[in-house]
Amino acid sequence: MAINDYTVHIVDDEEAVRKSLAFLLTMSGFTVRVHESATGFLAAAPTIRHGCLVTDLRMPDMSGVELLRSLKTADLQIPSIVLTGHGDVPMAVEAMKAGALDFIEKPFDEELLIAAVKRAAAQLTNTHEGLDDTLTIQARLEELTERERQVLSGVVAGLANKTIAYDLNISPRTVEVHRANVMAKMKAKSLPELVRMALNVRLDFD
Repeated sequence: MAINDYTVHIVDDEEAVRKSLAFLLTMSGFTVRVHESATGFLAAAPTIRHGCLVTDLRMPDMSGVELLRSLKTADLQIPSIVLTGHGDVPMAVEAMKAGALDFIEKPFDEELLIAAVKRAAAQLTNTHEGLDDTLTIQARLEELTERERQVLSGVVAGLANKTIAYDLNISPRTVEVHRANVMAKMKAKSLPELVRMALNVRLDFD
């Protein structure tokens, strides 16, 4: 599916952000529609065909998590990406559990967002890619030691290194070493990518 064969729907309550995202994606060749509220998008969602969603996590009328849960309840399959501020990792994990394909921390790299949108669009047509991805992630996960798995669980849950260290009765420095090993073995370039991998294989981090 070519990038102009589907529509990227942007949901953000800040006009400046909507315009900035719309400009970036339009200049990259995407067809874009903007929505100033989650409730407004939700009302239009049943009529959307061949579309993906880029939504802010924190909005006044309905949060990104609530929006994704509403889409899931309505059985509306729209590949989604959430944009989140620093420190919102636990909320972003909840968004991914609610159905988000990915989350991107602000400020974000433009190429990172474009790649995420393309990955979301691929979900509209490619059902085998997800299976291959899951098998690859599972193989990497099996390379982790038990302690590295424990640290991974804490990291993906959004816990600080000091908290993970306290829970596991090890030093924060040791957590940092294990965390670096996890990122390397999982071949994750960022925390959002690591979370996406973990949730892809349905690991339970509650």
